[in-house]
Amino acid sequence: MTDEKRLLEIRGLRIEARGADGTWNEIVHGVDLDLHRGEVLGLIGESGAGKSTIGLAAMGYAREGCRIAGGSILFDGIDLATARETVKRSLRGARIAYVAQSAAAAFDPAHRLIDQYAEGPLRHGVKSKAEAYEDAKGLYRRMQLPDPDNIGFRYPHQVSGGQLQRAMTAMAMACRPDLIIFDEPTTALDVTTQIEVLAAIKDVVRQFRTAAIYITHDLAVVAQMADRIKVLQYGSKVEEAPADVMMSAPREEYTRSLWAVRHMEKPEAPAPKLDPVLSVRNVTAAYGRGFTVLDDVSVDLHRGRTVAVVGESGSGKSTLARVIAGLLPPVSGEVLIDGGPLSPTLAGRSREDRQRIQMIYQMADTALNPRQKIRDIIGRPMSFHLGLDRGEVARRVADMLEMIELPKAYADRYPGELSGGQKQRIGIARALAAEPEVVICDEVTSALDQLVAEGILKLLMRLQHEMKLSYLFITHELATVKAIADDVVVMRHGKVVDRGTRTEVLFPPRKDYTRVLLDSVPEMNTGWLDGLLAARG
Repeated sequence: MTDEKRLLEIRGLRIEARGADGTWNEIVHGVDLDLHRGEVLGLIGESGAGKSTIGLAAMGYAREGCRIAGGSILFDGIDLATARETVKRSLRGARIAYVAQSAAAAFDPAHRLIDQYAEGPLRHGVKSKAEAYEDAKGLYRRMQLPDPDNIGFRYPHQVSGGQLQRAMTAMAMACRPDLIIFDEPTTALDVTTQIEVLAAIKDVVRQFRTAAIYITHDLAVVAQMADRIKVLQYGSKVEEAPADVMMSAPREEYTRSLWAVRHMEKPEAPAPKLDPVLSVRNVTAAYGRGFTVLDDVSVDLHRGRTVAVVGESGSGKSTLARVIAGLLPPVSGEVLIDGGPLSPTLAGRSREDRQRIQMIYQMADTALNPRQKIRDIIGRPMSFHLGLDRGEVARRVADMLEMIELPKAYADRYPGELSGGQKQRIGIARALAAEPEVVICDEVTSALDQLVAEGILKLLMRLQHEMKLSYLFITHELATVKAIADDVVVMRHGKVVDRGTRTEVLFPPRKDYTRVLLDSVPEMNTGWLDGLLAARG
């Protein structure tokens, strides 16, 4: 039950984006939105639907290259569409907070977590530094972060992705805001960590009666978090209803298409007979002294096949990818390609070896240079590895954009002018531009809505068949494993705990830990999360 008083009232919101030719084009078309105190509104839709743009507008903010062109944004009676910047700055962080999709990009790497937590309360005069520190520890405890009295004194790179996302949610609560905008806060998290973060978010929102806008492309997640759901497409409302009604009986065909769970399942391939194209042999790796993150790990990847590496946050999946890519030298063990050893460091590898292994990174926000145009991001591997001249690079960049279903005109845009899903597709195009043999896919669909993710997976499988590519596919999405994997490696605490074909490992799960992963995949009903938490005690 929500409070009667309306906290946020948006009417006729229109937002425009500046095109490459300098003209302004409308991307949000007269959207209305109401939010009461203590209520959670879910915004869903595919990439480019305007979810994040509308969420930011609820703070009176338009991202670079965009502007609020019309309508009103009444927050507790204050019109943020016309308010002075000083008024809006006084509200942001104090009464309106924002939790970003990429915690890694949102935190300052040079400052400790607890100091960044204290910045808001100090700036707004809510608490002293000592009070903010004690409050941070209390919220860290509520967010179920390990060692809550001391974890705040770590730097962002010293905690896992799930821990960082919970620290960001705690930071958003520092001034006890009336409204929080959650922008895909669990998109990049594995299923077990996602459950912890969702439970922590739900707890603090209920405890403090905070209103929230929850932006996501994951229907099963929004079913657990929202009281009402608004569906968006191309910057317009498709439909809106209470969460239980929307999940059980969506009216519009577009909404039903979002509800459709992916039915992709890669056919079972015969066992490989040739030697592996890539081998990881008894690799142990560490960050700093005494912090081992990979412990005697061995993995084989055969030509034309996909090995999915699954496991919760901190299991060592991404570290394994960094070792293979030459970004983290192992303490012991070796990596081989076609039977020959690779230099443990990227600097020690030949240009040919660098070309043969390419990587698609998890966080497109941090992986793409914000000062380079898309044509340069995709084109540089072509000129560096393939020796193509400028004219041929331009032609191939256009072909790559068409392949990933983006307009050719996007070649003249910067990453900041694209949505999260569009940026992720640029990262895929950049990796494929070098014409590699092995592609390391580090959560490549985690930032994409279900419809776009399905298209990307189909694209990757088609390219694999045509080019005999081999994929090491790191993912926390078990539906993705079913869709694309031939073989599965399950990791936990830096060790391989299970391996085999997809069917052998998952259907049915033969290890207890694998069963936990499968049981943590959210279901499409509104009471699933509460039921799971109750069952776990």
